[in-house]
Amino acid sequence: MRQINSEFGPHGDIVISSRVRIARNLESFVFPHLLSDKDAQAVSTQIKKVLEKENSGYQNRFQSIRMKETDEVDRQVFVEDHRISPALASNVDKGELLIDEQSGCSLMIHEEDHIRIQCLLKGLRPKNAFEEANALDDWMGKHLPFAYDKRIGFLTACPTNAGTGLRVSAMLHLPALTMMGHPDGLIRAAGQLGFVVRGVFGEGTAYLGNLYQISNQITLGVKEQEIIGNLEDITEQVILKERNARNHLLEDRKVELEDRVLRSLGVLKYARLIGRKEAMQLISDLILGSSLDIISDYSLSCLHGLMEQIQPANLQKKSGIKLTETERDQKRAELISAALEQGGNNHVYE
Repeated sequence: MRQINSEFGPHGDIVISSRVRIARNLESFVFPHLLSDKDAQAVSTQIKKVLEKENSGYQNRFQSIRMKETDEVDRQVFVEDHRISPALASNVDKGELLIDEQSGCSLMIHEEDHIRIQCLLKGLRPKNAFEEANALDDWMGKHLPFAYDKRIGFLTACPTNAGTGLRVSAMLHLPALTMMGHPDGLIRAAGQLGFVVRGVFGEGTAYLGNLYQISNQITLGVKEQEIIGNLEDITEQVILKERNARNHLLEDRKVELEDRVLRSLGVLKYARLIGRKEAMQLISDLILGSSLDIISDYSLSCLHGLMEQIQPANLQKKSGIKLTETERDQKRAELISAALEQGGNNHVYE
């Protein structure tokens, strides 16, 4: 197997990213779904003033993007790039994104809660993501009256987030386990340990490109470090199973695996029309092939980037005009073919 470049983070060939979200609300305001426009603006103003306080360390770092000042395509691009949730994208009147490119942290204002602190890092790094998000939470908590109950903990719009308000997740690429028919067992096992397996864009979304998001279900009565430690433990178990599955495919089904990867490469290079679901699956095959040295000259960063670039809103944004579904499928095929053409020659390793 190829040694994965450190730019992808720990276990970056399998773990695409680690994400931490912390939900907080201001005690003197109702939850966002009942909040008036005037009060929503007051909450937003208070948050931004705290970030700009002297000695905060956050001065001039956050860019503000108000949902009402973006169009539908831009909002969906943010969703596809995992910068915001579908819930924030739908809150056009009150929703706002504060994003810090330097740290990888952002704040979703008036999503389900007044504040959703989010930090996203490459590879298996939930502890690092939590440290960044927790530092931001600590600073804001010193200057804002968060809704808190001594018995329950932090109060949230949805009771399932009450307590710590902490959601920790890892996005995993599991093509070998999927080929061997094991994801159903993974989903059941995760549920028994208090975790849930979701689709690529979170709750209620489909599993595309063999991407699975594992996150905690329980936030009440559990300490933050315990949540993070449990996620790391279950993720490392899944990583081991995926590596064993990849080794099994190489040792016992090598020709079948090579055929699958190279057929996928051929379709992606020469197809004139290709839908999102098919493209995600075929790119997943190339990522697996690249990780196992079945093909070369296609960087993992390029292939991972393609998975985002071929999403509907990203294609729409790049084109600059409204596209029909057939036109999107054509643009998607052209984009993939051009990216692979720039990648150079490929060959099978013996």
